[in-house]
Amino acid sequence: MSIIEAIILGIVQGLTEYLPVSSSGHLTIGSALFGIDAEENLTFVVVVHIATVFSTLTVLWSEVVGLIKGFFKGLFTWKMNSETRYVINIIISMIPIAIVGFFFKEQVEAVFSSGLLLVGCMLLLTAFLLSFSYYYRPREKETIGKSDALIIGISQAIAVIPGLSRSGTTIATGLLLGNKKEQLAQFSFLMVIPPILGEALLDTIKIAQGGDVLGGIPPVSLIAGFVAAFVSGAIACKWMINIVKRGKLIYFAIYCAVVGVATVLFTLF
Repeated sequence: MSIIEAIILGIVQGLTEYLPVSSSGHLTIGSALFGIDAEENLTFVVVVHIATVFSTLTVLWSEVVGLIKGFFKGLFTWKMNSETRYVINIIISMIPIAIVGFFFKEQVEAVFSSGLLLVGCMLLLTAFLLSFSYYYRPREKETIGKSDALIIGISQAIAVIPGLSRSGTTIATGLLLGNKKEQLAQFSFLMVIPPILGEALLDTIKIAQGGDVLGGIPPVSLIAGFVAAFVSGAIACKWMINIVKRGKLIYFAIYCAVVGVATVLFTLF
């Protein structure tokens, strides 16, 4: 993998991790265009995913620190404050993806090797979810409840399928449940941090056991990919929060529909 390819794929990962257009799907498409099997190149995938986690922490640093302080304050004073409830909801949302990761990891990895046709079909499904959540107007709730957190977590677990946007699916699910747009983007981005770090840890162990830590990629390409994913991820994260607040998801639905159709046609013909 050259430096230019690493930078381009890093930018693709960083942007599409937060924009509701599927990072895994776009990484698969981008890798196919370059003739690179990035999903099998585990080292690069781990590096760019960690970069996007760091970009989330950078953009939402004050919110993360506030949640941590409030959570421990609630524990020490034995009071269920808003921060404690929020962290509990994050933990609840992690349960479905943890179950998938521990018990269905091999099946998920098999799905990732299904090819571009699946990616195209899932992008069309993402377009449908975003469109439906845009036009459907349920009564809004004041806070994200525990049951909502679990359902949003289930949608995140389903969104491991390449082409089905994680952020798009979780945000659309939250909107359909009646949660406020202002709350959903931040919750969606924070709830993915623990699963990504956990997956990165497991993959790092797997890489170390294989012996080839760099995966055959030049160190400078890994660094370039990390920086590109971090910078683009920070921009996309901040941008996406504002987009969700303004309710402009329909444009991403159109984009996913166009790319999905193009991918399906390219695969079939």
